[in-house]
Amino acid sequence: MKKNYAYFLLTLLFIITTQAFSQHSVRGKLIDENLQPVAFANVILLSAQDSVSVYKGTVSEENGAFEFQNVNEDKYLLKTSFVGFEDHHEIIDVSKDLDLYRIEIRVSSSELDEVTIQARKPTITRSIDRITFDVENSTLSSGNSWDVLKQTPGVIINQGQLQVRNGGVTVYINDRKVQLTADELTSLLQSYSAENLKSVEVITNPPARYDAEGGAIININTTKALNPGYKGSLEGNYTQGIVPKYQIGTSHYWKGEKLNFFANYSFSPRKEIKRDDSYINFISPLNAGNSHWETDFERVTRSRAHNANVMLDYDFDEKNRLSFSSNLMVSPNKTFDNRVNTEIENAQQRLQSSLFTESELENDESNIALNLGYTHSMDNGGSFSSNLHYTRFDQDRMQMVETDYFNAAGDPFQTISFNTDAAQEIDIVTAQIDFNSPLGSTNFDAGAKLSTINSSSGIDFSNAESLEDLYENLSDDFRYDEMVYAAYANISKDWESWSIQAGLRGEYTDLEGHSLSMDEVNSQEYFELFPTAYLQYRASDDHSFTLDYSRRIERPRYESLNPFRYFLNENDFNAGNPNLKAAISDNFNLNYTLKGSYFFDVYYRDYGNSPATLAFQNNDRQFIRRVSMNLLEDKTYGLDITHVRMLTDWWYAQLYASIFHEENRFAALESEIETHTNEVDGVLAQLYNSFTLTKDGSLTGTLTYLYVSDYMSGSYNFEPFSTLSIGLRKTLWNNRAELSLNVNDIFDQTNTRLTSRYANQDNSFFAREEMRYVRLGFKYNFGNFRLEDNQRSIEAAERDRL
Repeated sequence: MKKNYAYFLLTLLFIITTQAFSQHSVRGKLIDENLQPVAFANVILLSAQDSVSVYKGTVSEENGAFEFQNVNEDKYLLKTSFVGFEDHHEIIDVSKDLDLYRIEIRVSSSELDEVTIQARKPTITRSIDRITFDVENSTLSSGNSWDVLKQTPGVIINQGQLQVRNGGVTVYINDRKVQLTADELTSLLQSYSAENLKSVEVITNPPARYDAEGGAIININTTKALNPGYKGSLEGNYTQGIVPKYQIGTSHYWKGEKLNFFANYSFSPRKEIKRDDSYINFISPLNAGNSHWETDFERVTRSRAHNANVMLDYDFDEKNRLSFSSNLMVSPNKTFDNRVNTEIENAQQRLQSSLFTESELENDESNIALNLGYTHSMDNGGSFSSNLHYTRFDQDRMQMVETDYFNAAGDPFQTISFNTDAAQEIDIVTAQIDFNSPLGSTNFDAGAKLSTINSSSGIDFSNAESLEDLYENLSDDFRYDEMVYAAYANISKDWESWSIQAGLRGEYTDLEGHSLSMDEVNSQEYFELFPTAYLQYRASDDHSFTLDYSRRIERPRYESLNPFRYFLNENDFNAGNPNLKAAISDNFNLNYTLKGSYFFDVYYRDYGNSPATLAFQNNDRQFIRRVSMNLLEDKTYGLDITHVRMLTDWWYAQLYASIFHEENRFAALESEIETHTNEVDGVLAQLYNSFTLTKDGSLTGTLTYLYVSDYMSGSYNFEPFSTLSIGLRKTLWNNRAELSLNVNDIFDQTNTRLTSRYANQDNSFFAREEMRYVRLGFKYNFGNFRLEDNQRSIEAAERDRL
């Protein structure tokens, strides 16, 4: 880990020192003929002697400002260029710090659709309620949407889950929820080309127009069409991890004068291998005989997932649009083959016995989402929209488990086996209306939403006589019904130096969970208000401050409410909890932005009694269970720092660092103590580098490094881990095709050990997933491929709790 620290510190030192020891600076601001700032334009210093040799390069900020540091005394040719504008040339003489003030560049008379857009660097901007990571036509556009999220500042992927500040996130596309299971969401984003993305917004404190449920929001904005026409693409990739896997897909876009059409299909046959090594120290009271269990686990997963999207927009006229979208994800006959080998030693480290478990699980899953929306644009710039949504989720799961026990001499003496047959059906229906209108210089939003959720699930155990001797109430049927009524209002106003935004959302929840075999009914009714407030002050073009607050709610996932037990073997199982309750959180942020490239964010989050999955070992009966329950306390605070800049005209760097404290307190169910507090102090650092390796921009490269010193999840603490990845992208045949190569987790340092050790609890596991891999991709565009596709939104609602 010392190498990881050294790499991070040397890179940070390099970024700082390249700016700290400049002799002269050159700054200015680009504006158009209407005195509006021109953002993201290329600004280059060329040698005045030959007007060709590049000395330095940068990109104008969102406010049009640009600056060069460390400029030697000399004469230079200043050149600016941007799509749709004429190139600007100006000779400058640098003998001291130089401020060029406003530079006007003129709109080009050539047609925009005749311009070939070269890949540019991604940019970061902060508005009053979010950070926007602009990736359109950038070096990140060659991958998939999942790859872009991995590079987004503040977003990390922990155990396959998207997280922001150690909390779960809700993913939106074009301000509409994409609420699938975690595996389906990963599959969707991996099959969705980054070429379709305009920007990614990280909203840590979402305003009132968003649902109050959940923590941070990641909103993915897709591109919009410029001209009528058709384009399409075929793409595929081959990935070599522990075992090979591949993906193929095709996308098609059509934009007419009134009808916009988008269709996408991908097929992902995969074989994945996951290996764990773990231990449990079962501590007997009064040292009556401690027992140490060492387990090797291997899971082979085979799947053949299909993902299809269809979206239609019909414009009756300039002010009225009807939209339809559907998303279908089918994963038939997904199988899990588990092999568990456990050796049991006594306190003197002598082998007492061993057990070997074989578990086969077959899973059929489908998820279909349908949306129908209408939008009316008003003359005053406002809009009215309505949306209807339906989701149907089906899952059937069959499992066969058999465990053979052996004594110290290797002779068998006991066998325990059982079968399970489980099914779940979920229907979700939502209706929503939204209204937006300016009231003078103030913007006003309001809306209402109704959502209904009906879930029916059951599990049957057979051939389980030996298992029933250990546990009661195994087979069960569970019904869950929920209705949420919501309404909100939001206002915002901008002045020259100040901006405010305030909103209030109210939600009434009525739910009932019924376990038939246990004859338990859990009914809850409650009404909560969720205020949001934002205040921003722009002291100058270089300095801005934002203070914001929001109140949120986290409802349990449906699977966590099911009281069923899912067994790895008879000594290791997961269990839901129908008595879980929603948790209210309070979230505070203080942000400071310096020169549009340094972002500082001080935050505090009190998540209240948030639901979590905790692991407990029973030392008397010698088993471990993971159970869903409400924490007694859950909070975090810290400082996030983000810096973006062009180090040279071909090297773009983006640094995200976080210093944080996390802690939670929970009931210690299997310990002599009543409660336990788990806490960590940690550092997270992510460095993203983008390189333009040829003059024509056809060959680009990326290098990404992530380091996390400490982390925690429920009762478990993570050991430090890091990831170093590289990528190359080459465009071919006048941008009609592209070839990409990515190597992830080069040094195999992403997987790490998790440990829970307190009171009489002592267990740990090291999960070795296929994080290190090499991926080769190819994409071919046909039709009028330089068109940007029509606005596409995969609209869904209330489905993230699947």
